[in-house]
Formats: sequence, structure tokens, C-alpha cells
Amino acid sequence: MTTRSITVALGARSYEVRVGRGVRHDLASVLPPGVRRAAIVTQDAIPYEVAPGCEARVFTIGDGEPAKTLSTIESLCRSFAQWGLTRNDCIVAVGGGVVTDVAGFAASAYHRGIRYVSVPTTLLGMVDAAIGGKTGVNLPEGKNLVGAFWQPSAVLCDTETLATLPPREYRCGSGEMAKYHFLTGDDLGALDLDARVARCVEIKAEVVSSDEREGGRRAILNYGHTLAHAIEIVGDYSLRHGEAVGVGLVYAAEVAARLGRIDAARVAQHRAVVSGYDLSTTVPVELATEDLIALFARDKKALDGVTFVLDGPNGVETVTGVAPEILRDAMEATR
Repeated sequence: MTTRSITVALGARSYEVRVGRGVRHDLASVLPPGVRRAAIVTQDAIPYEVAPGCEARVFTIGDGEPAKTLSTIESLCRSFAQWGLTRNDCIVAVGGGVVTDVAGFAASAYHRGIRYVSVPTTLLGMVDAAIGGKTGVNLPEGKNLVGAFWQPSAVLCDTETLATLPPREYRCGSGEMAKYHFLTGDDLGALDLDARVARCVEIKAEVVSSDEREGGRRAILNYGHTLAHAIEIVGDYSLRHGEAVGVGLVYAAEVAARLGRIDAARVAQHRAVVSGYDLSTTVPVELATEDLIALFARDKKALDGVTFVLDGPNGVETVTGVAPEILRDAMEATR
């Protein structure tokens, strides 16, 4: 089996991402030096176990976005303290994006920061959530509004785990994969699964290495996410994240077209790529336009009024101050 290794180059905070079948069994070899205990954060539904090669205890959290709360962080940290986890120990996240987001944030906060390793078991986790050090939880007012930049010590993307994903969970990761088509122009569909995952990791690693804390260029990784996050919140998470991102990519293309940044052929390409991943290209009819637009200003990248990541002649980039009438018109075109 071929294992691919990608480095997220961040100086003293650099780390390796391994991609391949069975790499979760490498966990003991990538734990930080001196670790005596490992707190394994996972969910009951995750069918995979890991062996850190040291004393370990499993801590489970709830399923889905409802588990991404400050109360979950408090519960985890209290459990760590009761067990006696110290700053010299580590946390291991085993699961999808919810697990890596929550466990990473807990790692950033417990004892003011301890080391952690991510073992993503979903496509979404492998190509997006577990890479780059963005951790966090939701508030009723918005998605991922409380969190920290906290880089893992290593990431193990075991593609063997993807074989057991339900179709909808797989599509959730496909939404993020679709995004990468427009960041690079790569034809990811020409690659086998392991190579496709590794290429997505390479793209994200390069962007993160150039802008760790999203002061500029890293915002392009949020392509399609402004509407996606609003859809998740207004729809009470009836659409999964990647499904919402697929719709968000088409909507962003419609906004860009109305600003004269791209032409109709490029919009059609967005629709073709998204639908090619078996994802919807339309906003759910039950979600009101004004409810969705009202959430745009709460998005984390909102700098000067409503801020979008949009395609254009210079590629995907941040655009501020998009007029409300354009947002409404583009929404109707995405119905």
C-alpha cells in the first residue's frame, strides 16, 4: 500500500499528514515525544479503534452539529481533569469533522493548550476539517463563532475508513472536494481516491502554510461557505455541511456573474462539477431568502459589510460590500 506524506509547513508548528490505507495504525509512531497518556475523543458510532502505545482512555461526545457546543468542551475538559490529564499528555481525535473540531478546541483550551493528533475517519475530515488547525464550536447565533487556531502534531488520513461511510456522509466530504476544483483548476476526477484525498490535502496545506491565521489568502478555503453556513443554521442542520457547500458554490458563482467577474459558461461549470459529485445545486425551497441573507453579516470573514469569497479573472478571492439586491437576485437563480 502506498502512503503519501504531506507537510503543513509552519516553522516550529509544522506537522506531517499521512494519507493511505491503514495509516491509523501508525498512531504510536506520530505521538509527540514524552506523552504518557492519550485522551481519545470519539463518538459511539465510530467503529474504529486506535492504539496510541501508551495509557489511554476513551471520551465520547454526541453526534452531529448539536454536539459542537461550549458545554461539550466543558464536559470534556472536566473529564480530562478528573482523569489527571496533564500538559505533557495529548488528545487524539478519532472521527469526522465534528470530532476534530471539538477535540482540537478542547486541546487548545485545556491547561491553556496541550498537544493533539487527528485521525479523521470521514472524507470531510480528511480533506478539510482535520487539516489547518481551525478548531471551534457553534453558538445559536452562528457556526464556528468560538474557537482557536491550534495546530495538531500529526494527522492520519486512513482511507480504509471511507469504505464504510454511508452515501450521505460521503457526499458531505464531496462538497469540500468540489471546492478544490475551483481553487486550482485541477481535474480531481481523473485521480483515484487516495490520490484525490492527498491532492486536496496538498492544496489546503499550501494555503495554510502561506496564511495560518486567515489574515488574507486563507479565506479562499471558505469558498461556498457563506451561504452554506446560513443554510445549515436556518435549516437546523437538515442539510449536512458538504451538501450545503455544494449549493454555496453555485450561489457564489451566481453572485460573481452578477458582478461581472465570471461569465455564464463558468457558472455552468460550477453547476456541472457540483452535480457531478451527486450534490444538489439548489437552495431548499423552505428556507426564506431574507433569513439566509440576514446571517451573512455574522459570517466570520465579514470585514466590511457582507463579505464573499468569489471566483473571478484572478481566481478565487475575497470581495467585500456586495449589494443586497445582487444577493437576492442570485438567491432566486439558485432556487
